[in-house]
Formats: sequence, structure tokens, C-alpha cells
Amino acid sequence: MPAKQPATSAAPKRAASPAKTRAASKPERSQLTPQDWIRAATELLIHSSIDAVRVDVLAKILEVTRGSFYWHFSDRDDLLKRVLLGWQEEQTEQIIARYRKQGVQAEDLIRELVELPFHGRSAMKGASVELAIRAWARRDDMARRVVDAVDAKRLTYLDECFANLGFGAAEARSRAFLLYCYMQSESLFRNQGTHDDKSQRRQFVAQTLLAGR
Repeated sequence: MPAKQPATSAAPKRAASPAKTRAASKPERSQLTPQDWIRAATELLIHSSIDAVRVDVLAKILEVTRGSFYWHFSDRDDLLKRVLLGWQEEQTEQIIARYRKQGVQAEDLIRELVELPFHGRSAMKGASVELAIRAWARRDDMARRVVDAVDAKRLTYLDECFANLGFGAAEARSRAFLLYCYMQSESLFRNQGTHDDKSQRRQFVAQTLLAGR
């Protein structure tokens, strides 16, 4: 008869703590990309100022340690430079490239650009970023250089559009400048006038810019 084996009792498995369960289900913060930091910095710039855009503040917002920042950026200036270049790329280079690829006729394009400040939430967000960056540029040389480059690129493109309609060089430049100032002004004075007032302004500006061909 085989010897009776001593009874053994398996140790009960310890239930995972709620904290560990939450940690396991929470996305790894190490997966943050440079773009996540740039977006957070841009939002902080809009709602506060350039002085508020600091590594420790961003790390707290993103719920990571300061050390996580240095996986993607060499220092704060590196982040700020990439905020500016990201804005330049998204709000100028990509837009112009898209218009060129679409082959929009110059007159249709000018009418569309007159409407651009009224394109809902995307226009409001773009205007907010632009105003924040221009405020930054008034006191910072690096930001000023990027803003100047953006303005020059946009004006050159608008100049080209008017030249394609047959306007002479000097008049094309003047009309381009007038259109650009109008677009900036509508973003700045967004709350001025009723819906009908804004519609009338758009029509008047478009007709004025395209007259005399």
C-alpha cells in the first residue's frame, strides 16, 4: 500500500492591487512623441505666454518626469524652435503646397482666401496660435525671424496669384499685401459685426481685390 502523501495546500494568489491594475491599463507615458510635447507647449503658449512654456510645467501637464523630455529634445530652446518650425510647416508650407497641387485657379483661390478666416473651429484655432506666436515674436529674435519668413512666403505666394491674373508687378504686390492684411484683421477682430456684416465685408474685399483686370 503506497505511503500516504502529506496534504499540501497551495498558497492563495494575491489579488492585484487597484493601483497596479490602473497602472497596467494606463498608457505608457514613455510612448509620448515629440509632437505630444510640441502640442502641449503650443496650448500653453496660447493660454498663458511664452514664459509659462517650461519643461517642469509641461512634464506636470503630461504626467511624466522631466527626464522624459530629454529623450526628444536637447533643451527648452530646442523645443521652442520646433514649435515655431511646426507652425511654419503646418500653417504655411503645407497649405501652399496643397493649393499648388490642387491647381486652383487664381481668382477662385483669392476668393477662397478671403473666406479662410471664417472656416469655423480650425480657423479660430489657427488664429489663436498665430496671435500667440506673434506676441512671442515681439520680444524674441528667434520667433521674429520665423514670423518674418512666414509673412514673406505667404506674401510672395499671394503676389504670384495676382500676377497670374494679369496685374503688373507693383500692383500685384500691393493687392497681395491688402489681402494678407485683411485676413489677419478678420482673425484679430473676429467679434466685430453681425453675420451679415462679415458677409458683406468678404464680398466687398473680394470684388475690390479682383477689380481692374
